[in-house]
Amino acid sequence: MIGAMKSLVLLAAALALQAQSPEGVPAPSNVRAAAYPRILSDRRVVFQLKAPAAQKVQVMPGGGVNGMGKGPFDMSRAEDGTWTATIGPVAPGFHYYWFLVDGVPANDPGSETFFGWGKQSGALEVPDPALDFYDFQDAPHGNVHIHWYRSAVTGQPRRAFVYTPPAYDSEARTRYPVLYLQHGAGESERGWTAQGRANFILDNLIAGKKAVPMIVVMENGYASGGTFEEVVTKDLIPEIDRAYRTQTDRAHRAIAGLSMGGGQAMNIGLGNPSLFAWVGSFSGAGLGARDLKTMYKGAFADTAAFNQRMKLLWIGCGTEDNLIAGARSLHEALDQAGIRNTWWEGPGLHEWQVWRKHLNAFVPLLFR
Repeated sequence: MIGAMKSLVLLAAALALQAQSPEGVPAPSNVRAAAYPRILSDRRVVFQLKAPAAQKVQVMPGGGVNGMGKGPFDMSRAEDGTWTATIGPVAPGFHYYWFLVDGVPANDPGSETFFGWGKQSGALEVPDPALDFYDFQDAPHGNVHIHWYRSAVTGQPRRAFVYTPPAYDSEARTRYPVLYLQHGAGESERGWTAQGRANFILDNLIAGKKAVPMIVVMENGYASGGTFEEVVTKDLIPEIDRAYRTQTDRAHRAIAGLSMGGGQAMNIGLGNPSLFAWVGSFSGAGLGARDLKTMYKGAFADTAAFNQRMKLLWIGCGTEDNLIAGARSLHEALDQAGIRNTWWEGPGLHEWQVWRKHLNAFVPLLFR
């Protein structure tokens, strides 16, 4: 509680300072000492780039449209070759973007880069004065480990990011449930910590006693030489159970993911009921309801059996997401068939701010 109050005080002070400055403040996603992008008090954002030889420069939101709006946005050239554009207001949250310099994509040297859209991309983080659940707070913090291992399925080394809860090192005899948490298409195993702030979300939920302390495993969702499902079931789970103090039964193992990772979570989690009892899809169930009896290796064929063995099937999507109709139709079909599931929807596009909210709502339900 004290940490949350302090965070809100700091955020209020920052917003007050921003409101007093007509020039705004640097975005928190900027590299150190970079003045631009700058966030104005009305959430408009000023972008700037020095490119004297360029004939045309534009700001391009990731995918062409996101919480920044629909791009590209033209920039204006000053006599010294500095290009400037003011766009928005921009929705709070995390938004990929890059510049188009005479049509050529180029990252903003003022922005930190994140692996998204299949490449290193710039991004804009716009604070939300109403939310702090994904911020660093004065609470006990877990650790994020970089865990390398060799996959027997692919024959290649692989890397997972593994979050261990705050008491993991001090309580050496305690064993923990595990959430396997997957990123979206064009992203990587770094996504949930670098873009999603999953470690802070877990820290804050655990500190507030809203969630059971757990290990979170974030792997790369691509595999050459085998399927990702094979990597998870034959390599990753045994490796995590070997290297960390896990509770190894299905009742203490969950899988979830966003977008592509949400589809993977449904396929792997529902298709391997001996391994997982908790499944979550964040904006990743967009194919809708097909034949429920044959979907996911027949997971829904026997309603009573599914309801008995599956502790949680959680489906969520942003209301402005193109996948909302399919996700909602699946939820409604499951309801009509008597298959227990939990539905979440709220404002937002196919973006990280929605997936942060998904994780914050999903995790407290696990392992209860």
